[in-house]
Amino acid sequence: MANGSRQAAWEFFGAELKRRREDAGLTQVELGARVFVSGGYIGQFEQAIRKPQRDVAQRIDEALQTDGIFERMWRQLIKDQRYADYFAKAAELERLATKICEFAPALVPGLLQTAGYARAVTLAMNRFATDEYIEDKVSGRLERQHILKDATRPVYWAVLHENVLRIPVGGPAVMAEQLERVAALTRERTVLVQVLPYAAGAYALMTGSLKLMEFEDAPPTAYTEAVYSGNLLDDPAVVKHAYAAYDLLRAAALSPEASLALVESAAEDFRRCASTT
Repeated sequence: MANGSRQAAWEFFGAELKRRREDAGLTQVELGARVFVSGGYIGQFEQAIRKPQRDVAQRIDEALQTDGIFERMWRQLIKDQRYADYFAKAAELERLATKICEFAPALVPGLLQTAGYARAVTLAMNRFATDEYIEDKVSGRLERQHILKDATRPVYWAVLHENVLRIPVGGPAVMAEQLERVAALTRERTVLVQVLPYAAGAYALMTGSLKLMEFEDAPPTAYTEAVYSGNLLDDPAVVKHAYAAYDLLRAAALSPEASLALVESAAEDFRRCASTT
């Protein structure tokens, strides 16, 4: 759901809340007292300035006897937020792509992540989030991976910097499982993975990640991401430049066979470490 349509949906939530509250003959202050928030908060919910937590939506349903409508709306709106606004369009294009080429400088790409790895990454970025929020984000990431299981799956080629193999995200056991999954997908020829080793030194795209996507009946697209922001690029000259940079990465990376051996070796190291702790 695009940012504008999501905001419109929250505005509908607020308008419906106001209508049901007034039909019940309650002021904002009176309703707030029944759901344990201030009347000002109720006003902000109605104006879509603030978004209620799930327990507040549940108490609103109880106070207004609305048979769970506000909790259901809340769940649907939160479900649509499993992807950050800046990534939502890229996630949609992934499902349409016939080929995806990706460079990951520090993290295993989302399409290859295990649940444990995805949970550790999400928790590291959201230390004060609820368990439900974390699990929604993880399930959204795992859902994206269905494209690699379809008969019409895209060609998927990933270049991983050696950082990806060495940073112990989630601890040794989680990393062992994660790298074993990457190795398994590679051996099954579901994906092609190359590792850019530390020995390669300086490399193209040192400033960030890159995802290139090709389509059956549309021009290719490039997606780059930084902290809390992403850019979907479709200017032909820019995309051509991105492809040239990706070619340089592939040239500097280990061969697929040597890359698989390194991934398996790193997985074994983490598995050994996990068994001794």
